[in-house]
Amino acid sequence: MNAGGATASTTLWRHPDFLKLWAAQSVSSLGARITREGLPYAAVVSLGASPAQIGILAAVTRAPAIVVGLMGGGLVDRRRRRPILIGADIGRAIVLASIPIAAWSHVLAIGQIYLVAALVGALSVLFDIADHAYLPSLIGREQLVDGNSKLAVTESVAEIGGPALYGVLFQLFTAPIAIAVNAGTYLFSAAALASIGVGETPTPGDPAASRGHFVADFRLGLRTAWADPSVRTLLIVVTAGAFFGAFFSALYIIYAVKVLHLTAAMLGATVAVGGVAALFGAGVAGRVIARFGLGPTFAVSAVIAAAGSIFVPLAHGAPFIAMAMLTISQLIGDSVGTVTEIAGRSLRQSLVPLGLMGRVGGAFAVAPGVTGILGALVGGALGGLIGPQATLFIATAGLTAAAAISLASPLLRRAAP
Repeated sequence: MNAGGATASTTLWRHPDFLKLWAAQSVSSLGARITREGLPYAAVVSLGASPAQIGILAAVTRAPAIVVGLMGGGLVDRRRRRPILIGADIGRAIVLASIPIAAWSHVLAIGQIYLVAALVGALSVLFDIADHAYLPSLIGREQLVDGNSKLAVTESVAEIGGPALYGVLFQLFTAPIAIAVNAGTYLFSAAALASIGVGETPTPGDPAASRGHFVADFRLGLRTAWADPSVRTLLIVVTAGAFFGAFFSALYIIYAVKVLHLTAAMLGATVAVGGVAALFGAGVAGRVIARFGLGPTFAVSAVIAAAGSIFVPLAHGAPFIAMAMLTISQLIGDSVGTVTEIAGRSLRQSLVPLGLMGRVGGAFAVAPGVTGILGALVGGALGGLIGPQATLFIATAGLTAAAAISLASPLLRRAAP
């Protein structure tokens, strides 16, 4: 039984509490995209950050995943998830508001950007763990693909509007103003979540959920994920991919701005095109999954999305030509990658017991968090030694190899949960 009272035949368009959750995520996702581009852009343009410093910024953004993943999983499983979501939104709004305040006071420094990135990263990881655990109890497992597809539409629209809005705000005003707009989006999200009327149904009998040490919580989550061959493969692919994906986090902005000479508006437009592609991916994901199954869809789409990143290091020449190459990568990666995300998330939510969803989510935060930090530091260092372009070629090869692990796994036989 699900908390929202929807049956398999009930459309989520008529599920008022899901629509409130959707509205909250729509606005906060838009703001998150502004911050994702805004913090590194502010560091590069306003403070003249080096490749190594951008690598550190990417690392400190990912570092909280380890701490929050270790401690947050049990917290999410022992408490109602919606108050955690609301608190994370309010916390992110307060932390981000410090950036424009410092900028207007002429005291903004790279150290503060590091601190803000770390705190926002921590709250975002906690939000994601609680969000993944909350959705099945709100709409029921039978509607997970539909629910995740609709939420992915939100992410896609945010990918379209967020970077483009950031580019315009930065072009007309400054990066701190763009970040101030983001703080407001989190407050709206918190208000929308608070308006959800149906209370959460307690998770079914999990004796370990009543108490436990965070290390024991993490071990239980990791053990649960590792016990199922399909969930184990998801964890391996995500963890390996996070290492090489962090190369892009460390170098993409500096490569686009310093090497390819794209303006803020051009960069925002490029990422926005990827959002259109992601919107298409979200729209077709349900049909693709229904045709091929969750596991095969994840495995094949993960490889295609990873291979599509090759067009980033291939980009060269005049800014508009380079922008076209980056756009091709966005079109492939965002459309197919959205299908990958929906299939993987739905598969994990379908296979993991509700009472362990938070702790398994912690394992999925910690393992990629560790490799992501290492990848950001290695990518930033390599970018300084051999250049951003060569480093991004290495990243593409690594991402594709990591995704290919799923092709030799039980996922290809996991047509349905």
